[in-house]
Amino acid sequence: MTSAPAPRENVGRIPAYVPGKPPAPRPGLTTYKLSSNENPYPPLPGVVEAASRVVAEMNRYPDMGAVALYDALAARFGVGVGNLATATGSVALIYQLLQAFCDPGDEVVYAWRSFEAYPIAVTAAAATSVQVPVTVTGEHDLDAMAAAITDRTKVAIVCTPNNPTGPSVTHAALLDFLAKVPPHVLVVVDEAYVEFVRMDDPVDGLALQRQLPNVVVTRTFSKAYGLANLRVGYAVAEEPVAAALRAVSLPFGVSGVAQAAAVASLAAESELLERVDALVAERTRVRDGLTSIGWAIPEAQGNFVWFPLGERTLDFAAACQEVGVTVRPFAGDGARVSIGETEANDRILEVAKGFLG
Repeated sequence: MTSAPAPRENVGRIPAYVPGKPPAPRPGLTTYKLSSNENPYPPLPGVVEAASRVVAEMNRYPDMGAVALYDALAARFGVGVGNLATATGSVALIYQLLQAFCDPGDEVVYAWRSFEAYPIAVTAAAATSVQVPVTVTGEHDLDAMAAAITDRTKVAIVCTPNNPTGPSVTHAALLDFLAKVPPHVLVVVDEAYVEFVRMDDPVDGLALQRQLPNVVVTRTFSKAYGLANLRVGYAVAEEPVAAALRAVSLPFGVSGVAQAAAVASLAAESELLERVDALVAERTRVRDGLTSIGWAIPEAQGNFVWFPLGERTLDFAAACQEVGVTVRPFAGDGARVSIGETEANDRILEVAKGFLG
């Protein structure tokens, strides 16, 4: 008797990633997608032109070493090329890190609710998730996370600002947490939204990485830089750790178009900062509007706000859909709403006002 080919047992336990849905067409109404934390602005000046030049060479493989991108990142952030690894978004780097450092059954500690891809990546690596609940205000409980580290822990992940709840940890709090982490445990500081942070004592992930060899910083061009469609992220780590990330990476993973667009985006920093400042100002307007009508909205340090709705989450998402705006609901917990165009944000404020009754 023969049996069918079967994947590893852990593969059947991998939770599905649920992307943000696009809005359904509404006759006579402009619709908006606020479900994926996308940047509402078009590409930065010079980016389309740089990418288009590479499109004409699509019959050729991209530079597998991403030399121009590595050089641009090293120059911009004052790190060595050997301390860098790139991949298809920062999420790919987390997959690669777990693949490189976790044996089956090893533990990965992270806050929850946090980035939806973490439990997927952990399970795909045949590791074990240790989820530490966030506080009632959506913040990391770093003391509880430190207490959750055991002799089976290989990796701890700190998402700051935390997606989807919004708050960031402070540099002092993160440094205190790191002092409690054994040196053989890798700590990933996931800074996908770092450009949007406006707070006292913000985390300086790169400074921590220079100071502590078990710290890995991951960042992305998908959010502030507006390259979500091209999928390019980078990690900064000690050279042996960065080399391990590169070793398990998919050959030619970051396309030539993405590399060229990322290099051009780094060169347009002044325009980037203007756009980020505008989004932060709009974020403040939205959050202030919500709190003024009675919503208890957590501190927002990314390009989104979090509605802690509990069992009313799906009803809120449906109400937003009725006015032509999609949001990202997490059933039973809350809804994450990206900061988008002014009109879209105004509709969210109106729905939120009515939803309070």
